[in-house]
Amino acid sequence: MPQYFGQLHTTEPAWSILGAVQAIQQDDRHILLKCGNPCLKISILAPNLIRVRMTPTGEFLPRRSWAVAQADEEWSKVPFQVHEKAETIKITTEQLSVVISRNPCRIKCFDSAGQPFAQDADMGMGWRTGTVAGWKRIETDEHFYGFGEPTGLLDQRSQVRTNWTSDALDYGILTDSMYQAIPFFIALRPGLGYGLFFNTTFWSRFDLGAQQPGVWGMETQGSELDYYIIYGPEPAKILQTYTQLTGRMPLPPRWSLGYHQCRWSYESQDIVQKLAHEFRQRQIPCDVIHLDIDYMNGYRVFTWSPKRFANPKELIQNLKEDGFKLATIVDPGVKYEPEADYKVFDEGLKNDYFIRKTNGQLFHGYVWPDKAVFADYLRQEVRDWWGSLLKSLTEVGVAGIWNDMNEPALDDRPFGDPGNKISFPLDAVQGPSDERTTHAETHNVYGLMMAQASYQALAKSRPTERSFFLTRSGFAGIQRWSAVWTGDNQSLWEHLEMSIPMLCNLGLSGIGFVGADIGGFAGNATAELFARWMQLGMLYPLMRAHSALTTAQHEPWTFGDRVEKICREYIQLRYRLLPYIYTLFWEAATTGAPILRPLLYHFPNDPTTFATADQVMLGSSLLAAPIYRPGVEHRAVYLPQGRWYDWWSGEAFTGPTHILAHAPLEKMPLYVRGGSIIPMIPVMQYVDERPIDQMRLRIWKGVGEFTLYEDDGHTFEYKTGAFCTTTYRVYLQGEQTIVEIEAREGEFSPATREIIVELVGVGEQSFIDDGTAHQLKFSI
Repeated sequence: MPQYFGQLHTTEPAWSILGAVQAIQQDDRHILLKCGNPCLKISILAPNLIRVRMTPTGEFLPRRSWAVAQADEEWSKVPFQVHEKAETIKITTEQLSVVISRNPCRIKCFDSAGQPFAQDADMGMGWRTGTVAGWKRIETDEHFYGFGEPTGLLDQRSQVRTNWTSDALDYGILTDSMYQAIPFFIALRPGLGYGLFFNTTFWSRFDLGAQQPGVWGMETQGSELDYYIIYGPEPAKILQTYTQLTGRMPLPPRWSLGYHQCRWSYESQDIVQKLAHEFRQRQIPCDVIHLDIDYMNGYRVFTWSPKRFANPKELIQNLKEDGFKLATIVDPGVKYEPEADYKVFDEGLKNDYFIRKTNGQLFHGYVWPDKAVFADYLRQEVRDWWGSLLKSLTEVGVAGIWNDMNEPALDDRPFGDPGNKISFPLDAVQGPSDERTTHAETHNVYGLMMAQASYQALAKSRPTERSFFLTRSGFAGIQRWSAVWTGDNQSLWEHLEMSIPMLCNLGLSGIGFVGADIGGFAGNATAELFARWMQLGMLYPLMRAHSALTTAQHEPWTFGDRVEKICREYIQLRYRLLPYIYTLFWEAATTGAPILRPLLYHFPNDPTTFATADQVMLGSSLLAAPIYRPGVEHRAVYLPQGRWYDWWSGEAFTGPTHILAHAPLEKMPLYVRGGSIIPMIPVMQYVDERPIDQMRLRIWKGVGEFTLYEDDGHTFEYKTGAFCTTTYRVYLQGEQTIVEIEAREGEFSPATREIIVELVGVGEQSFIDDGTAHQLKFSI
């Protein structure tokens, strides 16, 4: 008998295993299989989506509202057939089939060509005290991606991944539990792929063949096995369905796609204003400045330091005049301060909004304000209250909320003393009356619900303007409420390299708006490291530099003239690419597609891409091969099938091929697919500096198309139709390259502008864009 999930330890009780099917019930959505007291329910939600639930007791748990955005009954009914035989029961949709063995009860899935996937292993599904689990076969050449923000490799095969939100300070390539707990993955092999969402907020774990080669397992400390299987066969299709299940990101304000500057901390409003002046004087584009914890009065959340930030409204107005937005950190810990006239604590205590122990005492831990208590964001009235407190920030002009320390992160004694990280008591009661439960079930969604409280609050307090949200912790579905960054990384070359698979796996977990602290948060970046990180960071959906207290300054000009010039040029390239990048955000908001993508996303049948973790794609057109080691000026680059062009020189390559790229410090190897159409605009010092009066379409020879998305970039009017799209196509016709521009569609009308159509290496033509169709011909 194979060993599964700790069976090697003789102290663990044996598993009880799901036995034979004894009875079957069917309706228009579900198949219920009774195996004695235990029951197995299979729900057919879409042609490529099934839900599998197994309960040892025969009683299924009530639905939770936290992660799954679309309940079973909210999916359109889909036709399926059930065929019963003596030994099997077969469920068939137009895209997949599920074969259930009767004795013992086991599940196998097949695509329409008969290829198996998500097949139960020998033990199938089982339970023991406090745990339920399931085991499935790892197919030949199968690889695993997603899982939130795993450190180390892109492919997680042979790894163990634990879903338990943790303050992952000083994380490295062997760290398991991270800030984000996303129990979702994509399994991929040539010709087939599927996704699996493990629908449990309790502590859970995936073992991807680490303990038993050829078997992957999932285990949770909940009382029910509940998971969704999404047939692909490609990552794009899987993510489209997964984000329909857990929700998709809203369009952020366009200014949030610009460059962000942050430090723990910019100590006063005078320093912030000097920082802003420095950016403008040096002509380095920047849109957002972040304030870390020292803007507060004694780290009391929702306060301003009366000495260092005596007039925040004046500061924000001055920044606004220079084109900057301000984002402020907000931590969940509320300073325990009875009889001190601290409104936040007093109101929370009076209304019983804080989490308590089972004996009724307030739970407390130690964070920045020392002894602190914590709101129960699972309750709507608490989220509403927390949201009302955010008005103290938004009323003076704050446009972005940065939720930190929300795993939650806390110690058992004051910060600075040798202490231990602790969590809320697992038996602490949380949630409203209809979803009352304990912290054992809600720990993983604490940061998610804090982010939801922030998003919903600013939708009310800033009803005509989109706001920016950033969170360190989250769960499946966090993309509905917030952008995510990878937490407290370090100024190490290894962390620069590691950011690529971390951000790609976040994207493959349904979270598109992601970034890592450019330059590294902890430690001192060298000039070379910062330059290389800025080059890669230009591609991050969230482009933010951040550094920690006591480290050297990490602003672009602090590393000397050469590095300042490199930073300026790559930030400027970011701003020139904003029409392309903003369209990728629209794609993410409408389809769930990641913005930053591993090569396997577009080449899922190319095994070489499965382990390529040091290259990345921005959308479908741009492929970057960053330098992530000191002193390196050449590197190998893999170019998948198709025609590729060097962004800088125009040199052409035919893939699949490996090339050696020359990369002096000023250059990050960057390639573009043949047939790509990339809209670019003139450099601006901030996103909304002036109307766009010129757009350049850079087009590379080949066959392709691109649909440009546009709206006003800052209001919610796009939700009621105030947007437009323009589709561009390029193709070959004899000795000519034809560029077709379809008539603009939609209710939004951009400013009058000149369109310059550049066929790279051939020539360019221009016209005034009035929204009508155009056709241009280039002779080669």
